Amino acid sequence: MSNMLRGTMLLSGASFLSRFLGMIFVIPFFAIVGTTGNALFAYAYTPYSIFISLSTVGIPLAVSKFVSKYNALGDYKAGMRMFRAGGLLMLATGFIAFLVLFLSADWIGAQQIKGDNGAISPEDIAFVIRMVSFALIIIPGMSIVRGFFQGHQSMGPTALSQIVEQIVRIGAILIGSYVIVHYFNGSITLAVGFAAFAALIGALASCVILLWYWKKRKSFIYKQIDAQQTSHDFHTIELFKELLQYAGPFVLVGLAVPLYQFVDQFTFQPAMVASGRATLWETEFAVINNLGHKIIIIPMTVATGLSMAMLPSLTDAFTQNDSVSYKKLLNQALQVIMVLVIPASAGIAMLSDEIFGSLFTLENIEVTGPLMAWYAPVALLFGLITVTSGMLQGINQQNYAVISLISGLLVKILVNSQLIHLFGGKGAILSTALAAGIAVFLNLFRLRTSVQFSFKQTIKRTILTLIFTGMMCIVIAVLKFVFGFFLPYQTERWATLIMLLIGISSGGLFYLFLAYKSTLLDHIFNGKVPGLSKLQTKKWM
Repeated sequence: MSNMLRGTMLLSGASFLSRFLGMIFVIPFFAIVGTTGNALFAYAYTPYSIFISLSTVGIPLAVSKFVSKYNALGDYKAGMRMFRAGGLLMLATGFIAFLVLFLSADWIGAQQIKGDNGAISPEDIAFVIRMVSFALIIIPGMSIVRGFFQGHQSMGPTALSQIVEQIVRIGAILIGSYVIVHYFNGSITLAVGFAAFAALIGALASCVILLWYWKKRKSFIYKQIDAQQTSHDFHTIELFKELLQYAGPFVLVGLAVPLYQFVDQFTFQPAMVASGRATLWETEFAVINNLGHKIIIIPMTVATGLSMAMLPSLTDAFTQNDSVSYKKLLNQALQVIMVLVIPASAGIAMLSDEIFGSLFTLENIEVTGPLMAWYAPVALLFGLITVTSGMLQGINQQNYAVISLISGLLVKILVNSQLIHLFGGKGAILSTALAAGIAVFLNLFRLRTSVQFSFKQTIKRTILTLIFTGMMCIVIAVLKFVFGFFLPYQTERWATLIMLLIGISSGGLFYLFLAYKSTLLDHIFNGKVPGLSKLQTKKWM
C-alpha cells in the first residue's frame, strides 16, 4: 500500500475518532446545557476557529510541504531551519491572536446578536470567547510540530496527539460543566465558558505527546542532517519568503468552513427574526452550526486525512516532474473521497431524524431532522474543497485555490440573508452548498487545465458509487417502512436508537458488499482494501 494511503488511513482514522468523540460528547453536554448552551458554544467557537487559522497563517501545512520538498532533494537541514524559524513565528502570532480575540470579544458578541430579549446575550458570547481565546497561546506552536513530522511522512505523532487532545478536552468539558451546573448551581454561561476553556487543557495534553515523539525521533532526524550531501544556502528572510508563499493559500483552505459559519452567525438571527421565524432561530442555528454540523462533517474526516497525507507524496512527485505518479495520486484521492463520502452523506440524510432524535432529542424533530438531511450532502462539497485545494497546493497552483475559495465566500455573503428570508434555516444551507460548489468547480477546472488531468476514470467510478448508494438508500427506506409497523422510533428515543443502529449496519454493510463484490474498492485501493480479504476477482471496471 502506498505511503499516501497508509498516511490517509492513519490520519483519517485519528480524525474520525476525534470527530466521533466530538459528536458523542455533545450528547451528555446537551443534557447539561441544553439547546441554548450549545448555540452559545457555537457562537464563540467559530470566531476561535477563524483566529486559529489566522494565527497559524497556514504555516504548519506549509512547513509539511517545505520539509517534504527539500527532503526529496536531499537537504534535510533546510527543513530543520524552517521548523525552528516557523516555531518562533507561531509563538508570536499565537500570542498576538490571543490578545486580539480577547480584546475584541465584546464587539464580536454585539455584532452577532441584535436585541436583548433572547436567551443568549452579547455579553454571554463575549465571556465564552474570552475563555476560549487562551488556547491560541499554545495551539499554533503545537501545530507546527505536527506539520514538521508530516513533512517527514510520519503521520503517527499527528494522529495520536489529536486523539489525546480530544479525549482530555472532552473529559474537562463534561466534568467541569457538570460540576458547575449541578454542584455549584452555576449558570449555563459559566458552564459553557469552562467548556470553551477546555481547548487549552486539551492542547497542553497534545503538547506532551508531541514532546515525547520529538525526543524519540530527534536522533534519527539529526543523523539524516549529518549524512546529507546536498545543501541550499538560504538566508532566514528567503526561508520565510518561500514559506509564506506556500502558507497563504493554506489559510483560506482551513478557513473555508469556519468562514461560511461566521457569515451565518452575523446574518442568521437577524434574517430569521425579520422573516417572522424568531421562535425557531436558536433551534435551527444549533443544528446548522453545532449539533448537526458535528455529525455531517464526520465523513469529511476522510478528506482531511487524505489532504494531509497526500501533500508530501504529491509534492515529491511534482518536484521530481513525475507526471505519471502525481496524476495517479490525484485520481486516487478523488476516488477515495467519492467512494467513502457519498454513501456516508446519503446515509446521514436518510437517517437524519433517527440520528438527531437518538443522540440529542426528539423535541422539534420535525424541524431538526429535515434540516440535518438537507445539510448532509454538503459534507461531500466540504471534503472536495479540502482535497482539491490540497491538490492545487501540491502542484504549485495554490494561488488559484485562494481565488476559488474567495469566489465561493462572496457568493455566500451576497445570497445568505435572502435565502434565509425565503427558506429559513434551509436557506443558510443552500447558500453554503452554492458557495462550496463554486469553489470545488473552480478547483477542478484548474486541475484539468494546469496538468492536463483527465477525470474520465473518476467519473466512471463515481457513477458506479452513486448507483450503489441509491440501492443502499432503498434498503434503508424499506427497513424504516417495515420496522415502523412495530417499532415506535418516531416517538420513543430507545426505539429511535434501535432503528438508527439497524439502518447504519444494514445500509453500510449492503453498500460495502456491492462495492467490494464489484471490485470497486480493489481498484481504488490498488487491490489492498484495509481489513478485508479479496472475495472475487471478477472485474466490472
